[in-house]
Amino acid sequence: MASTEGFLTEEQRETLKIATQNAEVLSSSPKSPTSLLSEHYLKVPAGGKAPNVGIAVRHVRRSHSGKLVRVKKEKPYGDGFRDLEHSGMERGEFLILVGRLLRLKLDGAGGKGTWGKLLDTDVESHIDRNDPNYDSGEEPYQLVGATISDPLDDYKKAVASIIEEYFSTGDVEVAASDLRELGSSEYHPYFIKRLVSMAMDRHDKEKEMASVLLSALYADVISPDQIRDGFVILLESADDLAVDILDAVDILALFVARAVVDDILPPAFLTRAKKTLPAASKGFQVIQTAEKSYLSAPHHAELVERRWGGSTHITVEEVKKKIADLLREYVESGDAFEACRCIRELGVSFFHHEVVKRALVLAMEIRTAEPLILKLLKEAAEEGLISSSQMAKGFARLEESLDDLALDIPSARNLFQSIVPVAISEGWLDASFMKSLGEDGRVQQEDEKVKRYKEEVVTIIHEYFLSDDIPELIRSLEDLGAPEFNPIFLKKVITLAMDRKNREKEMASVLLSALHIEIFSTEDIVNGFVMLLESAEDTALDILDASNELALFLARAVIDDVLAPLNLEEISSKLPPNCSGSETVRVARSLIAARHAGERLLRCWGGGTGWAVEDAKDKIMKLLEEYESGGVVSEACQCIRDLGMPFFNHEVVKKALVMAMEKKNDRMLDLLQECFSEGLITTNQMTKGFTRIKDGLDDLALDIPNAKEKFTFYVEYARKKGWLLPAFGSSVADASPLPAVAT
Repeated sequence: MASTEGFLTEEQRETLKIATQNAEVLSSSPKSPTSLLSEHYLKVPAGGKAPNVGIAVRHVRRSHSGKLVRVKKEKPYGDGFRDLEHSGMERGEFLILVGRLLRLKLDGAGGKGTWGKLLDTDVESHIDRNDPNYDSGEEPYQLVGATISDPLDDYKKAVASIIEEYFSTGDVEVAASDLRELGSSEYHPYFIKRLVSMAMDRHDKEKEMASVLLSALYADVISPDQIRDGFVILLESADDLAVDILDAVDILALFVARAVVDDILPPAFLTRAKKTLPAASKGFQVIQTAEKSYLSAPHHAELVERRWGGSTHITVEEVKKKIADLLREYVESGDAFEACRCIRELGVSFFHHEVVKRALVLAMEIRTAEPLILKLLKEAAEEGLISSSQMAKGFARLEESLDDLALDIPSARNLFQSIVPVAISEGWLDASFMKSLGEDGRVQQEDEKVKRYKEEVVTIIHEYFLSDDIPELIRSLEDLGAPEFNPIFLKKVITLAMDRKNREKEMASVLLSALHIEIFSTEDIVNGFVMLLESAEDTALDILDASNELALFLARAVIDDVLAPLNLEEISSKLPPNCSGSETVRVARSLIAARHAGERLLRCWGGGTGWAVEDAKDKIMKLLEEYESGGVVSEACQCIRDLGMPFFNHEVVKKALVMAMEKKNDRMLDLLQECFSEGLITTNQMTKGFTRIKDGLDDLALDIPNAKEKFTFYVEYARKKGWLLPAFGSSVADASPLPAVAT
């Protein structure tokens, strides 16, 4: 074929013409086939004139906006290929280029009127990260699941860390700064809830620190509305808090009262909150407790502020230690001015009666220090550092504790009687204190028998706390021969226990159970608690948490069957209206009504013998069941003896009688007779057991219809055998719930 005819035969040209005759205008894109063709090097003919490849003509086209615009239109494909064919390109190159362009067109990629994917090849594309033109955006992407964090949960975790650090360091400024930097101020009400709820489950020190921090953050970091909202959340969650914190209602009530006293909550908050809370909720009880027990009491501001140790960020015990140290330092130096400065720096004006009391005790202990002590008290009164009411209260507290103090300082009463007239004559003790003095200037003496009784029972109680010997204590009380003073003993033992550790508190509760069985009547127990509750406000001056602990003692007495629930109503009726003692009784009722109250109250002082009593009940039931099913009397008696709880044998009597009624098997009477004959169960224990059955006879009759008839038979049997005290017969007759026994 001549060179002028090109590379293609006539048949090939015809095929190419048919393939391209209906093609549309080439795209004006930089990557269009025309531009691609133009980018290939072309061999210029010998004439030096470049071929006319891809020369465009102008045509009119309507744009998207409706305007008429002129666009460039390429030559028909056939002319372009023909020009290339005669351009001098090698035949192999030309055929490869034509084949590639036709394949692009036939693939149809790129849309109508385009030549498709110009860079597509049959080879799978591969991204090379080492390529200088590598673009990370070309990488294939994959959806990865991620946990969406809750901002509130993150906030709670962060503030928990802030609170823990604050409880460790006590640095209010750092805590405020950390909270401010944390941001998320819309969640501050939850900070208040977390702070208070964490403090509720800790010691008094942390409770006081929490109250101080709230006052510091008020208005500066946390707005008044957020403070209010935070306490609303706390009240709404009081039921949940009570599940984990035994006295949650009282503690939260104190936080609310403290917030009112510190002016971070308005008093009207209590009224509004009560309207929004269900009457049966714990939150409603919190508001009631705050109103009646704390905010309505005399001098309630002082009472609330010092409940957890005052605004000094330290506990009452630490304050007492500081007072003792400064007084001893004063006795050594004699610098009254420095001593007054130290008293002032304590910042506990409501607790200055403790300064007076300890100063007077120190004057009695160190006789040579008396002039210095009296000088200090006189100067403190003249400067207005110690008010007249605090001075009188300090003297009154010392007077009340003279019996105990006389155990260590035998001349304590005489020394006190000599100091009082001097203080009054010099004008730093109010003359009204003389009303408690006789004409000879001496404190009016209590009845000598009562005085001696108090002195002796204090010694007996101290010995019991050391030995844990209940039978010995009971013998000592019987030797005193003063059953009319039993309520005084109860008041004394609980008061002394409250000022000691949980071990002594637990011992006191167990002792009440034993005394109730042996020598104390229910009336003695009731009157003893009435005396305690009447003096609760005075007791709280020395024992910070006296109200809560008295409530626990009351509730524990009910759980231990020392008192019946109805006895709480009797106690409450004997108290003056609106006194703190009435609120203590109400708290005791709420403790008893709580879920799992029995288990919680048995371990309220840390378990100990409380759990032993509970275990003893289970063991008694098991040994009686074994005996009833054919056991030997001697083995049953030995098991009772092995319990080692003689003060609790009334439980054996009670359970044996109930089992006899249920099983309709009087074999239990043989066991009781054997126990009585051996002296294993005393007359007092027998009487107590029968009394407990009689008190619960109406309830028992619901399960055992003939319970009253059976009990009448057992009473007559016990009388004949001499098991019961004579007084029991008259009490049964007075109650008259029982029919006559046919003879």
